[in-house]
Amino acid sequence: MFYLDNITSKDLKININIKKDKMLKSSYTDGFFNVSKENGFLPIKNPIETLPDQYSDLQNFINNLPIIIKLPNQIVKEITLIPDYKNYIEKENDIFILQALYRAYTFLSSAYTLELSYQNFIKNGKYGKARTIIPKNISIPLCLISKRLNVYPWLDYHYSYSLGNYIKKDPLGDLNWKNLKMACSFTNTSDETGFIMLHVYINELSPLLIESVLNYTQTNCIEHLKSSYEVMKNINNRRREMWEASNHKNYNDFRIFIMGIKGNEEIFDDGVLYENCFDNIPQKYRGQTGAQDNIIPTMDIFTGIVDYYPSNKLTEYLLDLRSYRPICIQEFLNDLREHYKHNPIIKKLSDEKNIKGLMYLYQISNEIYFFRNGHWQFVQKYIMENTDYINATGGTPVTSWLINQIEAVLKFQKDIIFSIYDSLPHPYYDISDINKIHDENSLKINLLLEQTNELNKLNYNIETIYLKNIQANLEDMTNFKTS
Repeated sequence: MFYLDNITSKDLKININIKKDKMLKSSYTDGFFNVSKENGFLPIKNPIETLPDQYSDLQNFINNLPIIIKLPNQIVKEITLIPDYKNYIEKENDIFILQALYRAYTFLSSAYTLELSYQNFIKNGKYGKARTIIPKNISIPLCLISKRLNVYPWLDYHYSYSLGNYIKKDPLGDLNWKNLKMACSFTNTSDETGFIMLHVYINELSPLLIESVLNYTQTNCIEHLKSSYEVMKNINNRRREMWEASNHKNYNDFRIFIMGIKGNEEIFDDGVLYENCFDNIPQKYRGQTGAQDNIIPTMDIFTGIVDYYPSNKLTEYLLDLRSYRPICIQEFLNDLREHYKHNPIIKKLSDEKNIKGLMYLYQISNEIYFFRNGHWQFVQKYIMENTDYINATGGTPVTSWLINQIEAVLKFQKDIIFSIYDSLPHPYYDISDINKIHDENSLKINLLLEQTNELNKLNYNIETIYLKNIQANLEDMTNFKTS
């Protein structure tokens, strides 16, 4: 009898069909996260830096991980030295300790399986095959913790790699990425730290964003739309600091370790076997990705862009990633969607011929566009310029994933523009501002078409694709240049 025979794949498949409630609550919490005006999408307090003393062997492994992965196959020896901590884990009730344990075990599992791929990449620049069996002294504790947290037993964005992985250098300082280090890391380089801690820095603004969304939902006062726009503008300003925080030329130094199993069969073949778990049937999970962040999904739902998602495989991937979020965040997104599915903002403002409100809605959507198009430029420079491997860490196709969502934003913007035109009083009204955003929308559509046409070539040129951003005056790397 396997120790975890009673835990099935279904148990760890997160249920996103949560009971619907059209009324948004003031907070959604699991004890670690609390989606609210006070905390946004960040933990309710700073994560703990190190594990309690009884887990010292596991903590020592984490401390030495950046050294271990540099030595071919050294991790195979090191992993045998870690005791099976299941008896301790069964007695843990502090969610912050459980989160830190999950963080450590997922780092360990990714490092152990993907170290082979990493070594192959060092030799010839190609992602090699990964190990596909996680030993029972690691798999059983990891699956126990995952069941306690109700998440998948694989490196994730929330509890593991990003939002639950920051430590303040100056405890009294803010969450600026320069004041943060990682509790767990694969390489311990400034590029890895800057890359992922910038996400925490961005989410420092999420309480203000949640506040604006909840306030508008409760009052329908368009001043709260203005607040959403202003917060999103500041979020984009912080996001652009990625160019300074992490040199795009060095992304491959750690990217391999955040690859997922699902969608990356070239690396993992038929999945990963968690020894003595799931009846020894190999499992597949998507990898850690910024697409698991909550800011843009929240704003897609709030604005109504979600209604413009095309019905295709790429959108299925996007919705699949919903289940890789903590349950409390899934509940928030589910309730927000249920509310605005019946009360779309664009329809309300259009019916009222509320030009000011429609303009704020357009400005919010424009910041969503800048976020996505900036992310698309990250993909061009951080990924496509450095490797010909076609899949993202989440297992989605690199060349079409973001284009799918950018198209949805541009179609939404076009409808806002037409609604503004239809709402104009006649015959006296200055339409120069409206004509300007109409022309801007056409420019963005043309940029995407030109990039897509280049991508459709058999031997496309990534530099040509990137230069089109500059030609359209939509380069994201405005304030920061990397050597």
